Amino acid sequence: MYGEIEYINNYHNKLSDFEVCVMKKVLIPFVLLIIVIGGCANMDKSKNIDDTEAKKQSDMNEYEKENYVLIQEYTGEGFELRDSKEETGKIARKYRDEVESTVEDFFLEKHKVEVKVHNIVSAEDGVSVFVESVGNPHFYTYAIVPVDIKNKEVKTDQVWSQEGQVEYAIGGGLYAMAFEKEFEKLDNYLKKLTDDYPIVGVSLDVVENVRGDGHATPYYFISPAGDVFEKLYDNYIQNPDINKSELKRFFKENKFEPNYLSVAIELYMDESDYEPDEEIYNQIVKDIKNMEDIPRGKYYISLNDSYIDKKRAIGKKDNTINQTKPDGIIKH
Repeated sequence: MYGEIEYINNYHNKLSDFEVCVMKKVLIPFVLLIIVIGGCANMDKSKNIDDTEAKKQSDMNEYEKENYVLIQEYTGEGFELRDSKEETGKIARKYRDEVESTVEDFFLEKHKVEVKVHNIVSAEDGVSVFVESVGNPHFYTYAIVPVDIKNKEVKTDQVWSQEGQVEYAIGGGLYAMAFEKEFEKLDNYLKKLTDDYPIVGVSLDVVENVRGDGHATPYYFISPAGDVFEKLYDNYIQNPDINKSELKRFFKENKFEPNYLSVAIELYMDESDYEPDEEIYNQIVKDIKNMEDIPRGKYYISLNDSYIDKKRAIGKKDNTINQTKPDGIIKH
């Protein structure tokens, strides 16, 4: 507005007093009207966003209202395992130092890998202890420590893990170690994707505290299976200091079909009023199909809205776009 008024004043000496008066009477109110309309438009836009968010909230059932949180705010707090008993976690956390050292010893002795503990979560008859490996091979997993609620004791002599859970987590970490450049290319692509589009992954806190998915990042996790990865784990146990060149040679001599390693890419919209965007999703699918020199495997891509179930750490809902299931995108 002030620019237009200054323009009139600068030309004051070229115009008659009558002309200047007319211009001020007509132009200034016109400029003010534009400003008012613009302000109203911005207010309307803000109101529309608020209304959309309010509608989304009203459409949620009681469970969703209580447990769905924005992905940007979620760190894993509130996560629960099914049929868990809160008392097991309270007892385990009371003896946290003992639980941590026992779990660390379990992984070092049984799986020849050093880990650090991130989280202790109540389970039905014990606790799940979520850990991250130190250095390579890099992965996240968990062990289970039984808890005697009646006697309020932690049975640190009975630590166990689900069959194949840790073995395949280590196999995935070794695979990522062998093909570091290929994984780096995938990581860089996904990071740029979240810079260019209104989408995000989960926070690193979520990966550390509640996932235990093996080799993982905020954008994806990998799941190996089959004889090749079982053999790889056996080789690792025999030689925990296995290096990248040895791993490369192993995979050259032991080919596996892409079906035996899934790469699950999971992303979220970063605005609370945004539904999963099909155009963005299709672009990601197209990019993955066309990319070369990324890790061999079968790729699955999911795009959620911006809410995650804090109790289950799951973002998939009826509106999630996951058109790559069940066949996936095969990368050789």
